[in-house]
Amino acid sequence: MALKKIENLKKRHRQEKRFKALGILAIAFALAFLVILFSMIISKSSGAFLRTQMALEVDLTKAESVDSVNSRRVLKKALKSRFKTEGYSEVNDLYRTLSKLGRWELNDYLESDAELVGKKAVLWFSAASSVDMYIKHGNEVNLSEKQVEWIDDLVKNEQIRTVLNWKFFQNADSREPEIAGIGAGLKGSFLVMIVFLLFAFPVGVMCAFYLEEFAKKNKMTDIIEISINNLAAIPSIIYGLLGLTLYLQIMHLPRSSSIVGGMTLFMLVLPVIIIATRNTIRTIPDSIRDGAAALGASKMQIVLHHLLPLSMPGIMTGTILSISRALGETAPLLMIGMVAFIADIPQGFSDPTTVLPVQIYLWSDSPEMGFVEKTSAAILVLLGFLVMFNLIAIIVRKKFERKW
Repeated sequence: MALKKIENLKKRHRQEKRFKALGILAIAFALAFLVILFSMIISKSSGAFLRTQMALEVDLTKAESVDSVNSRRVLKKALKSRFKTEGYSEVNDLYRTLSKLGRWELNDYLESDAELVGKKAVLWFSAASSVDMYIKHGNEVNLSEKQVEWIDDLVKNEQIRTVLNWKFFQNADSREPEIAGIGAGLKGSFLVMIVFLLFAFPVGVMCAFYLEEFAKKNKMTDIIEISINNLAAIPSIIYGLLGLTLYLQIMHLPRSSSIVGGMTLFMLVLPVIIIATRNTIRTIPDSIRDGAAALGASKMQIVLHHLLPLSMPGIMTGTILSISRALGETAPLLMIGMVAFIADIPQGFSDPTTVLPVQIYLWSDSPEMGFVEKTSAAILVLLGFLVMFNLIAIIVRKKFERKW
C-alpha cells in the first residue's frame, strides 16, 4: 500500500512537471511568434522613415521674382544639364528619376530664401520611388539601364543621400509612394477619437451608474444587461451597417467625415465602457454606501461624492482600452465610406478623412514597391499607439486601484 502511494505521488509529480514544461513551451512559442512578427514589420518598415534626395544645380539667373519661377521647367532644365540624353525615351526616363514633390520643394526653397532668384544654386530634391528603392534596397526592377547608370554616377559624385522622412508623418495619401504619408490618417484618427469619446464616455458612465445604483432589479433590467453583454460581442461590421443606415441615409451627415466615423465607433465602444464601469462599481464595498447614507447623504450624493471618485481608475482603464479597440477597427469605417482616397489633411470634423487602419488597408492593395515599406511603417505606428494606450491603462490601474 505504501509503495502504491509513493508511485501515485511520483506520477502526480511527473504530470506536474509535464504541465509546467508545456506551459513554458507555450510561452516560448508565443514570444517567438511576436519576435518574428515584429522583426518582419521593423525590417520592412525601416526604409519608410528615410527618403532619398539628389543634388541638382538649378539656374534661376533669368528669373525676376519668386512668382516668375516656373518650377517644373527649371527642374527639367537642371536634369538635362546634369545628364546627357539621346532621344525622347531617355529624356522621359531622366524626368522619372525625380519625384513630383521636387516642384514644391523648389518653391519652399524660394519662399525661405528669396535671394536665390537671379543665381545658380545646388539644392537637394526628393528622388522618385524607383530611385529610392534602388538606393535603400538595391532594387532595380523598375529602372532602365540608363537610369541605373545615372544613379550610380550621382552616388560616385556624392550627389545623392538619404535623410529622415519627416514628410511621412506630415503628408496625406498620394498615388506616388515617395509623396504618400500618414498625416491625414493620424489627424483623422485623432478627430474620430475625440468624437466617440465625447459621446461614449458620459453616456457609458451614466448608464452604468443608473443600472447599478438606481434601476430596480426586474425582468426589464435583466433584458438590458443581457443586451449590453450581447452588444459587446457583435461583429464590428454590423455597427458599420447601422452607421451607414442611421447617419448617412437617414440623418444625411457628411460621408467619410470624422463625425460619422466617431459616432459609428461610439456605438461600438459604448458596451465596453458600460461593462468596465459596472464591474468597477461592484468592487466598491457596501460599507461606503451605508456609511454615507447613515450620515444623511442622498443617493445622488453617494454616487457623486463617493462612488464616482472611487471608481474613476477603473472607468479610465476601461475607456483607454476601448480607445485601443476603436483605433484598430477598419470594417465599420469602410461601410461609411472612409475607404475613399483622401489627398488632403482634414481641417475639421465635417471634412472627408481617413484613419490609420483604413490607410494601411488601402496601401496594402497597391502594387508599387514603395508602398510595401509604407504599409509596414504605418502598421508599426499603429501598433505603437495601441501598445502605448494599453500601457497607460495598466499604469492607471496599478497606480490608483484600491484593494478593499
